[in-house]
Amino acid sequence: MSTLLMLLLKASYRRNIIMNEKHMMDGFRVLDFTQVVAGPTATRLMAEMGAEVIKVELGPMGDVTRVLPTEKNGMTSAFLQQNRGKKSLGINPKTEKGREIIEKLITKCDVLIENYAAGVIGRMGFPYERVKEINPKIVMCSISGFGQTGPLSNKPGYDFVGAAYAGVLDNIGYPDGSPVIPQLAIGDTATGVHALAAINTALLYRERTGKGQYIDISLIDSYFHMHDTAVQLHSGTGGEFIPKRSGHHHFVLSTLGVYKGKGDDEYYCIIVLPTRWADLCSFLGRPEYAEDPRFSTNDARMENQELVVDFIEGWLRAQPSREVILEKFEEGRFAIAPVLSVPEAMKHPHFVERRVVRKVKDRSFGEIEITGMPLRFSEFPEELTLEAPYLGEHNSAILGDLLSMDEQEIDALTSEGVLHGVGSA
Repeated sequence: MSTLLMLLLKASYRRNIIMNEKHMMDGFRVLDFTQVVAGPTATRLMAEMGAEVIKVELGPMGDVTRVLPTEKNGMTSAFLQQNRGKKSLGINPKTEKGREIIEKLITKCDVLIENYAAGVIGRMGFPYERVKEINPKIVMCSISGFGQTGPLSNKPGYDFVGAAYAGVLDNIGYPDGSPVIPQLAIGDTATGVHALAAINTALLYRERTGKGQYIDISLIDSYFHMHDTAVQLHSGTGGEFIPKRSGHHHFVLSTLGVYKGKGDDEYYCIIVLPTRWADLCSFLGRPEYAEDPRFSTNDARMENQELVVDFIEGWLRAQPSREVILEKFEEGRFAIAPVLSVPEAMKHPHFVERRVVRKVKDRSFGEIEITGMPLRFSEFPEELTLEAPYLGEHNSAILGDLLSMDEQEIDALTSEGVLHGVGSA
């Protein structure tokens, strides 16, 4: 603990700098009951835009990502990436004094966001009716797996569970194999971004009308919303079209898929729209294929998918290098991308220049690379200097600054088990 406190003291100067920086959401205060990925994505983006985010962490562990790989000096990289720029309040809201503190903080906040299963925040004592009674102008957002209503609403929901229910996993994999899970939190991240869009729109509405409101965001809604083709095609064909797993290639559009080069682990994602099939045939040296009845329409190419794949992969294997392939496709203005590994993507000059991957300094990890800030504003081109908090690190600062509590009161709350974390030590 002494080493940890020393780190905190060394970081005090940097925190003072952070407090003086401004950005798009400067002046907005968020009471954040979220954990893991979906909710923290929304509040992480708010913090990146300058909002004051008070992360409410239940004891004794706090956010579950505090125990995920990998850990260094009391911090995990999983927690660090999702929670930079937030203030941690370690509190037990099941106690009477804990609930009183939360209620007082609600009066000071513009947004309350939570991502428990439906009904949990209400049983904790903070349903929207009560929150609205305390602060009529607050925007409250609930993120859950299945939404606040409906037959599935009480089920616990995680990213891949939502993907399974939404018909997403059924479309990933090979026709003769089982569904495959993607190795990243597509649904959780998208749900967090949807929540951010809804919250900021509600704040805009509040600026115009003075009215707060309640927002219901679900993982299942976000995932199903991603179906660009399957749903409308199934309905539009009267159920005749049934989307299924199709391996490396799209189940509707030909020449949209992953193609093998000559190297052992050399793959390319190529997308050529039907309107450019004839151009591709000329480009690859077989102009006669444009009128060949086996390939002249998208339906015909789908029927002869193996031949189309052999045609394209044969050309790829004949090229001397990846660089030549990419250069030639660029000259032809065809969409192509090498299938990069994560380490390859992290080193790509474009990713580095745009800070899609960024190297940040952290008091626990030193220098560490994390994902970038995807929202870019002309009036705020620079990133804020942010740090991830230790559990309960800001207990004294939050309660002192916002609720005018003195050290004696805070120490007493810590002794009673209302507060926890390093900020209560």
